[in-house]
Amino acid sequence: MIKYDEGVLRRVKRIEGQVRGILKMMEEGKDCKEVVAQLSAVRSAADKAMAYIVAVNLEQCIIEEKEKGKDTGMIVKEAVDLLVKSR
Repeated sequence: MIKYDEGVLRRVKRIEGQVRGILKMMEEGKDCKEVVAQLSAVRSAADKAMAYIVAVNLEQCIIEEKEKGKDTGMIVKEAVDLLVKSR
């Protein structure tokens, strides 16, 4: 079980706040360009959060596999595949 650090939890909470802000903008009938710009910011923030989570997990997995004397190549491939699929 992975333990997420405070940094990534803050990132996701910030994304949650951004989404709530977008909903409010939509309810207030804000301009399409403003809403799309905020949605783009959310997407960017989510991408960064995913990359951070994968990187931290990858680091932890590599350390564990090296301690066991195992090859880490497959773990790196899985991490790259996960990032590619997330797009």
